[in-house]
Amino acid sequence: MTPREWLGHNAGEIGDLTGWHVWLSVLPLLTGLVIALPLGWLAHRSRRVYPLLVALAGLVYTVPSLALFILLPKVLGTRILDPVNVVVALSVYTTALLVRVVADGLSAVPAEAVQSAHAMGYRPHQRLLRIELPIAVPVIAAGLRVAAVSNVSLVSMAALLGVPQLGSLFTEGFQLRFYTPIVTGVVLSLVIALLLDGLILFAGHALTPWKPRRTAS
Repeated sequence: MTPREWLGHNAGEIGDLTGWHVWLSVLPLLTGLVIALPLGWLAHRSRRVYPLLVALAGLVYTVPSLALFILLPKVLGTRILDPVNVVVALSVYTTALLVRVVADGLSAVPAEAVQSAHAMGYRPHQRLLRIELPIAVPVIAAGLRVAAVSNVSLVSMAALLGVPQLGSLFTEGFQLRFYTPIVTGVVLSLVIALLLDGLILFAGHALTPWKPRRTAS
């Protein structure tokens, strides 16, 4: 079978696997961000908590993904083929990566901006939502871009457990000794990573209209 024939015959399955790959990459990214925001704020507010949270996050991030995929079903009581294991594992990794990013982003907010908001009568939660987080957006967005690309890559590991996504094409190509599925999976993974990176970059620009843009010289 030629590469063109294989692509035509498997177009529907490739589309389904691509959809699963996007879902399993994006959902943990959003979940991890939601969890990391309050944890990062707590680390930012407390000098005692910061080193503990950052050290714990770094330790969690070093756990091999395949080992976590295998251990989570026993912890959650799920089946090993359940996609929820992948979502939870990648949410843990995303949170671990973003906790320090959020804390450092908030710490980078100029003290003058915080003091001005305080002088204007802003309450702590108002300062956080209206002043500190918007100013920290570029730093947080940079961390999100790294997490997004990392998730797209790590999702592929779940193919070793039978969870459907683009990594399944890698195992299929290896078993058949046919390179077309492998190349297809790599190309589509790169496209997903680039699209997510572009979306995050666009969202970061949209949320910081006050920040000067680079212009071509």
